[in-house]
Formats: sequence, structure tokens, C-alpha cells
Amino acid sequence: MMEYEAVIGLEVHAELKTKSKIFCSCSTEFGADPNTQVCPICLGHPGTLPVLNKRVVDFAIKAALALNCDIAEYTKFDRKNYFYPDLPKGYQTSQYDFPIAENGYLTIKINGKEKRIGITRLHMEEDAGKLIHSGDDIARADYSLVDFNRAGVPLIEIVSEPDIRTPEEARVYLEQLKAILQYTEVSDCKMQEGSLRCDANVSVRPKGSSKFGTKTELKNMNSFKALQKALEYEINRQIEQLEKGIPIVQETRTWNEQKGITEAMRSKEEAHDYRYFPEPDMVSLAIDREWVEEIRKSLPELPVERKNRLIRDYGLPEYDAEVITSSKALADFYDECVDIYDNPKEISNWVMGELLRLLNANNMEVEDSPIKPKDLVGLLELQKKGTISGKIAKQVFDEMFETGKDAETIVKEKNLVQISDVGELEKIIDKVMEANPKSVEDYRSGKERALKFLVGQVMKETKGKANPQLVNEIFKKKL
Repeated sequence: MMEYEAVIGLEVHAELKTKSKIFCSCSTEFGADPNTQVCPICLGHPGTLPVLNKRVVDFAIKAALALNCDIAEYTKFDRKNYFYPDLPKGYQTSQYDFPIAENGYLTIKINGKEKRIGITRLHMEEDAGKLIHSGDDIARADYSLVDFNRAGVPLIEIVSEPDIRTPEEARVYLEQLKAILQYTEVSDCKMQEGSLRCDANVSVRPKGSSKFGTKTELKNMNSFKALQKALEYEINRQIEQLEKGIPIVQETRTWNEQKGITEAMRSKEEAHDYRYFPEPDMVSLAIDREWVEEIRKSLPELPVERKNRLIRDYGLPEYDAEVITSSKALADFYDECVDIYDNPKEISNWVMGELLRLLNANNMEVEDSPIKPKDLVGLLELQKKGTISGKIAKQVFDEMFETGKDAETIVKEKNLVQISDVGELEKIIDKVMEANPKSVEDYRSGKERALKFLVGQVMKETKGKANPQLVNEIFKKKL
């Protein structure tokens, strides 16, 4: 077999976090009853005229600046013509030859090495409606229903250069892009709600070649894991085809999560297939530098800057800082904890360990966590005072997550206060030594591990409530 390399470019659509749609005043709130957030404008009734939502332009400029793009001084909207049941007007209002931003980049880190991924363009457009199929997918559905609530919701599309070479690079790029959009607060990026969607263009070529192969477009990848797995499968599929002498067909393919394969959907369209032409119902837009600079001043601390601050100011390892700053909500949670409890590394351990463990197990976002920063700090303060042991603290944390109660309440209700009374502990230790004479002799003959066993027996006897440090001290004194 020849050695091949993949050439990957991503097209990412992010719903903007505006209160109203891009060309009308209908609400963009997620989860409303079907077809209740619509009007003659977003339904494309004849005779209606769109009015551009200025907040959409503000957010597009803000995202573009965070992605190091050049902001256009002149931009306009175009009609992208195609027919599909979820497109009420029969065309999508988008941008073609004069996008709002171009020539940006995003820097990712893979195996300790930085790599710059170019961003070709960022443009504004409206979303289509949503089709709900009666079966598993459109091919096997008896009928489909359409909800137009999403039609007209503002989007930005971010198109990367074909600079990505591996599925892992693609995943890291998307993770980093999501973090930047969240930090700038232009999008909530909830992939499960469809507010961040990604398509991938992928081809393979012999290593060392500068010529692009025939590409396919992958759709229906609704998670970072799905993106990486779909690309891995598609790259291997294309290589196998080429090795058998079968040419690659330019087409759009969908990722079938259940089967773990990509499947052909339709032939791939080119730009001319959409018959783009300038939107006649809207004026073009001039963006002066004062407007751009005003938005630039509002840019927040971005993920890389925040990561560097956590390393510099709190002495966190780079790995900890990367995990914590991967999500704005998680970084905000961490910073709030450190503001009221001065032990950055201990907080980092709890956030990365116990908090993320429970959030992932329950498929929850940080924002939905029943444990707030003050609750975690309250738990750590009880542990610091010696009221509870480290083992009990983890048990209390799980209970806090499940019930929403604070640590102090749980400790009182469950009688989990740590036993630090020397007299009481000595009685339990004497009992354990009497029941385990061999371990006592083993320790006295130089076997240090025997002490761990004896301490464990005391913890078992007290259901984890004994002060482990004090238990160790008493054992050593008695032995």
C-alpha cells in the first residue's frame, strides 16, 4: 500500500445567542411548541421585507475578531437558491462573494506542538426549519413533519482552510472553536440542541503530493467523538477504494452513528448549483473602523489567555489549566471557587476529578450542576477543619450532587463528623490490634505495608469516620 495523508476542512455553523431572529422579531428561544415562533417574514410570505438585526452583525464581528479575521468594510447578503421542505422561502439568505470576515486563523495544540489552522471566511446567514421524520431517518420515514421555529434563527458559518491532516486535529480544532465562541458569548454552542453543527470536507492523497484528491462532504456529526470517528472511517474507506483502483465519487455522505459507517446521501453540489445572486430586498452594509474597534474593546479574556493566567498566577500544571479553560462555564466555576478559597490546586483536583466525573456520568453541563462554587468551598472547609475525612468528603460530594443539599446539612443528617477523640480512637485501635496479631508482628518486624492494613481496619470499623492522620499517629505510638 502507498502511504496516504488526509486533507480535511471544516464548515462550522453556530447559532448566535440573540433574543430575536436575523430578519424579524420572532423569538429564538429553544424548546417552544412547533411553529409557535413564526411570522409572515420568517415564513416567507409574499410582500414581506426583511430587516437586519444589528445584534447579529455585532456578534459576527466579535467572533471574527476573536478568530483573528479581517473585517470587511463592505458586505452584502445573497440568495442561495435550493428547494427543500424546511426552507419556507425556497432560498436561504446568506453571504457569497462579500462575506463579513476573511483570512483568520486558530491555533491548536497536538502532542505538545502548536499548529495554525487557517480560517477562509466567516459569514452570516439564516437557519432553515427542522424536519422530524416518522422513522429512523428520511429514507425509511413514512412521513415527515416540519417545525419552522428555527427558520430565520441567525447563524455564522466558519469555514476553515484545508489545513487539517488528522481526525484528532479536527476534533481539537472544533473543541477550541467552541470554547472561543462560548468565551465571547456569541453562541451557547449546545450541540445537543443543534446550536453548533459541523460538516467536514475530506479527501486523501499520496504523502508528499500537493494535489488534492476528490473530496466527500460528511454531515450529521453531532459530537466531538462522532466527528473524529466519522473522519477515521471515511479516510480508511477512501484509501481502500483507491487501493482497489476504484475512483472516489464527489458526494455528500452522512454519518450513521449506530452502524459506525458513512453512507452516501446525494451528489455534492458546487456553488453555481445554488444560483447565488444579491438579495434585492436588503441594502448592502458598510462597516466603519470605529464600529469594529468598539467591539474589539469588548472582547473578553480568551481561552489561551486564561490558561496562561491560571498557570502564571496559580501555579497550575498546564494539563489542569487546559482542562479547566476548555469550557468558559467550567473556568468561571473554578475562578469563583479560588476567589473564596485560597487553594488553587486542591480546587483544580476536585473540579477535574469529582465534579467532571458526575457531570459526564449524568450527561450534564457545568451550568446545570446542582453543586455551585460556594457548595464545593463549603465542603473543602469542613475537610480542612477536620470535621470530615477526605474519604467522607467524596461521599458527601456525591450526596450533594444527588440532593442539592449543602455539605454541612448532609454531614449533620448522616452523622458523618470525623472521629478525632483520641480516647475513642485508642479503644478501636486496641480492638483492631487484638484481632490482627499477625499484622502487628509483621509491622514490628519491618513490614510497613502491615500498618496500611491496620489503618484500613479502623476505617472499616468506623465506616470511614476516623481521622486517618490521627489513627496513623496512635498506631505508630502503640506499635
